[in-house]
Amino acid sequence: MSHPHPTFREAFRFWLKLGCTSFGGPAGQIAVMHRELVEKRRWVEEARFLHALNFCMLLPGPEATQLATYCGWLLHGVRGGLVAGVLFVLPGAIALWALSWIYVSYGTVPAVEAIFHGLKAAVLAIVFAAVLSVGRKARQNAVGWSLAAAAFAALAFWQTPFPAVVFVALAVGFFGETIWPAAFATTRRQGSGEVKAGGAHGAFGSTHPTFGRTARIAGIGAALWFAPVLVAGLTQGWDGLYVQLGWFFSKAAVVTFGGAYAVLPYVGQQAVENYHWVGATQMLDGLAFAETTPGPLIMVLQFVGFLAGWQQPGTLPPLGAATFGAAMTTWVTFVPTYLFVLVGAPYVERLRDNPRLSAALAAVTAAVVGVILNLAVWFARHTVWPSGFGGGPDWFVAVASVAAFAAMQWGKVGLGWIVLAGGLAGWGWSFV
Repeated sequence: MSHPHPTFREAFRFWLKLGCTSFGGPAGQIAVMHRELVEKRRWVEEARFLHALNFCMLLPGPEATQLATYCGWLLHGVRGGLVAGVLFVLPGAIALWALSWIYVSYGTVPAVEAIFHGLKAAVLAIVFAAVLSVGRKARQNAVGWSLAAAAFAALAFWQTPFPAVVFVALAVGFFGETIWPAAFATTRRQGSGEVKAGGAHGAFGSTHPTFGRTARIAGIGAALWFAPVLVAGLTQGWDGLYVQLGWFFSKAAVVTFGGAYAVLPYVGQQAVENYHWVGATQMLDGLAFAETTPGPLIMVLQFVGFLAGWQQPGTLPPLGAATFGAAMTTWVTFVPTYLFVLVGAPYVERLRDNPRLSAALAAVTAAVVGVILNLAVWFARHTVWPSGFGGGPDWFVAVASVAAFAAMQWGKVGLGWIVLAGGLAGWGWSFV
């Protein structure tokens, strides 16, 4: 039975809290949203949450941000989606701006590095806990687990592009439901509309997809998306830094699937080798900052914009130029994220009862388990063996992450305490 529909103020407080504590990258963030929205508060039902996750995995951009936006829309319509999406990003953006300023002004700060060292252990535990959580809650059958294993192998061993993995799973579910319905029965029920809408019913049920609504939201969203780029071009010149940042990261927002890990190779190559906005070492430092601050990992792009402005300030003070660069990059990265969800969500909700589409999207959920496991292994390899397998493990991270995982899984310790303990442990370990 669903809990009463939350007020807008209750939801606002939740999204603000989530934005301030959403460590762990997409895997951890999705797991936290599931725990809070589905299990604890029961504001969104299991089937609807997984349906939203499936849709968000098909979109370019950060899937955790899109999922938060979708769930906010389910609860309170367009304003709910915007509040959820903005608050999911804003605390991390502020934190990353402060860290970027410390980085360029003072270089390496031992105390900050020590805290980040401990946070990495906490984040690693959160990511692996997410693999178990999403895997269990997806209620996989044999076909589902096979899809998860195939997705993991395709990404980990054959470096298959993320969009290919997702769209193959989509096709398997779509055609498998018709060709072999018995094997896809569990998967099909998972995504179907058998469960009646509870807390979210009032919000999405009152918003039917119409051409007028779609055109209005798309027009307003596109205008907001490109307005800063046009202003920068008119005031700073069309070949200036801010227009370059705006156009480049707008393009990245619509052609890169798979979140931060998928976009980083492309952005890293262009930012380092083509535009010379940052160096290779700085790009890795930015990823470390993004991994240990709340919010989506794709916030590393803000770090690129900050350093681009700092190193090419023109007539502006370096901090002002860096702030404008960070703001431009963040704006054109996330506005399309909100736009895609708010335009598409009503249509996706209306198609929830279509059995072939539900089976297709549920197959994506099965593949997502493998995708998240691949992210967890990738993150573990870079945190436990920071110098590669030949350099020996970081025993502090290895032991602390196991302890944090055990505390979450069997001690039922809250996520906020895990993050706090990780930071304090890293700071204490620096004295040892």
